[in-house]
Amino acid sequence: MQSEEKHEEQDPIPSSCPPTDSSSGLDKQQLSRKKTRKKKKPSATSRWGCLHTFYWLLGCVCFIWWIVLALYRSLPSLSEAVSGPLPYTPGNTLRKLGLHAHHPVVFVPGTVTGGLELWEGHPCTQGMFRKRLWGGTFGEVYKRPLCWLQHMALDNETGLDPPGIRVRPVSGLVAADYFAPGFFVWAVLIENLARIGYEEKNLHMAAYDWRLAFQNTEVRDRTLSRLKSSIELLVQTNSGKKVVVIPHSMGSLYFLHFMKWVEAPPPMGGGGGSDWCAKHIKAIMNIAGPFLGVPKAVTGLFSSEAKDIATARAVVPDIMNPDIVGVQPLQRIMQVTRTWDSTISMLLKGGKTIWGGLDWSPEEGFDCFAKEKKGNINEDETNKLQSSNVKDLGRHGKPMAHYGRIISFGKNAAEVHAMKLQTGPLPARRSGDDLVCKNVSCSNVWTEYLEMSWESVEAVAQQVYTAVTIPDLLRFVAPQMMQRGDAHFSHGIAEDLSDPKYKHFKYWSNPLETQLPNAPDMEIYCMYGVGVLTERSYIYKVSPHSETGHIPFRIDTSADGDSEGCLKGGVQFVDGDETVPVLSAGFMCAKGWRGMTRFNPAGAATFVREYKHVSPNSFLEGRGTQSASHVDIMGNFALIQDILRVAAGQEIGGDRILSDLLKWADRIRLQL
Repeated sequence: MQSEEKHEEQDPIPSSCPPTDSSSGLDKQQLSRKKTRKKKKPSATSRWGCLHTFYWLLGCVCFIWWIVLALYRSLPSLSEAVSGPLPYTPGNTLRKLGLHAHHPVVFVPGTVTGGLELWEGHPCTQGMFRKRLWGGTFGEVYKRPLCWLQHMALDNETGLDPPGIRVRPVSGLVAADYFAPGFFVWAVLIENLARIGYEEKNLHMAAYDWRLAFQNTEVRDRTLSRLKSSIELLVQTNSGKKVVVIPHSMGSLYFLHFMKWVEAPPPMGGGGGSDWCAKHIKAIMNIAGPFLGVPKAVTGLFSSEAKDIATARAVVPDIMNPDIVGVQPLQRIMQVTRTWDSTISMLLKGGKTIWGGLDWSPEEGFDCFAKEKKGNINEDETNKLQSSNVKDLGRHGKPMAHYGRIISFGKNAAEVHAMKLQTGPLPARRSGDDLVCKNVSCSNVWTEYLEMSWESVEAVAQQVYTAVTIPDLLRFVAPQMMQRGDAHFSHGIAEDLSDPKYKHFKYWSNPLETQLPNAPDMEIYCMYGVGVLTERSYIYKVSPHSETGHIPFRIDTSADGDSEGCLKGGVQFVDGDETVPVLSAGFMCAKGWRGMTRFNPAGAATFVREYKHVSPNSFLEGRGTQSASHVDIMGNFALIQDILRVAAGQEIGGDRILSDLLKWADRIRLQL
């Protein structure tokens, strides 16, 4: 009986027994309800929408990434199994030559590469005490992405911890040896140092919270004081031998700040006195240091994108559309990263003197295909080309790259003569009824663009921006962020370094507004990669009202062209290490600090060491031993050998310059 009742419920309207007019009203109602239930049964599948697809794809990507990382981690042994052991490693080679540990070594990580762990958080972080939020496996990103983003952000007013949240840097060598499983940062260098006798007693990782403004690392964590004590202890416990400091990327700016802090009197400084660096530091070997800024930092703050993200959005247009995927990835990234004050330290320094203006730049004439196309253009032809009143044409007869125009709206604005451009101060920022978010879905992802009107957006798009006006642009679109940033960093050129205002900490990380310490025996190295196309300037467009998603500007990936340099996907490229242009990484050692200049009054010796990028021959080689890209250079054998020689007390010779750095530096008219 029960089975028959179940059968009737599953198939209440047999085809052979249709309902008749004699059926009661109650039976009709029951049949109607049963029909409705039957139709609703497959609704479980109909509820699968774009949001579910997005998270399913995200899960697949994460799983594949985990598999790739697992294989990647085994690559060294796999490579040796296939092709035999590597012919040499710097550590083993130098050990056979009799080199051994001499100077204690201090590592200073850059932005992003140092691990961060949770010490206090909101209820969504239960069970995560002292687990990594940044670095490691990034498992928490996949499990609870919104909670993770909330804890990675800093307070938008103070630039310090939000209420109820404490995220702190991981300590020890493990803080930045690997960024993720299989993806080394300092690990290869540490291993090679160990080959010649280094260990924990003469190695120190100066970990710090890379999100904070440099002075705030001391205010919140006493990081600068602890670094001072660590260096003093290393010198004391290693028979008085001075330290060799090795900063990477933004770590170069952080250590520049430290050297001024350690000399300055309390309460602003560490009270070490003007001879502290001379007593404790043998050499500073800066790897890929963005001393004069990075164009990528501009676009990261302006639209939360760079070449890679812009290209991905061009290939899959709806991947960043919040109405399609149900989330706002770029908006959430912007909401978080605009609270990281350290990124403002990497804005362009030196204005038009260093980076050029509307009508010139030091790297003008660079041709990324120079090896393939070698032609001579005589002086008369060059003058004739440059006299064109339609577009500025360079020595190759192509439109000039105009790298000094860091942000242009439209390809035409990037190429025409400066006289045809409209310039001037931006109008007062406006809000009101015509807000950016009026015609789109305005969720809880707040950015400062929400408070702008479309009239203000259009005013921004009518201008061309150089290194001089970029700070004004960012103050216009992100006033809260820049109010904090202006209190901690400066990006100009000092007219008179004896002016008492330069004793303030906001100038200490700008090499053009501060002096090196009084340490004539100290050596300074600028070591970086060349031969990789590196972002230098950008062509933008205004997003359509319906697609803006709170960020009304985006890189115009359709802007390609036959111009000097390389214009690809809305980006103009120059020589560099994929992140830092040659000019930023090498100028100070090649010219700004070379000899007894006003920026280097003690005449400390400076050296430029460039490393030509060579891609690995196969996947089995991993990231290669001759790579010179921004992070992979940490595994470059030539660079590692140079570091080991200096650490062991040897000389490595003078400059090794492979790029056009000296030619470009000569074009810069900087008072020295």
